[in-house]
Amino acid sequence: MINWLTRRQKRILLAMAEGATLKAHRDADGGKQIMLHPLGDADPVPVRWRPAERLRRGGYIYGNQKFPAATYLLTDKGRAAVADKIDGTIRPLGAREFFNE
Repeated sequence: MINWLTRRQKRILLAMAEGATLKAHRDADGGKQIMLHPLGDADPVPVRWRPAERLRRGGYIYGNQKFPAATYLLTDKGRAAVADKIDGTIRPLGAREFFNE
């Protein structure tokens, strides 16, 4: 299921499945920067908008649309896409707890 995704999309989904948080940070002027926040003390990593947006439009992630930082969660489709690539349990809370697809 993950094979058709781009390399960047796969990296985003796998990082989220391992516990990283994907956030879109907005400033007061409407600018947006998407950052992947790894677990622990590692610095956030910038993520290109297009791969993240395609994951959202494809139903792999869901964003809560909060200002100034929207947090994205894996949907059931996103979790299924990486389930066979993760050793153990997928860590983050899924979007299922917030809405029904």
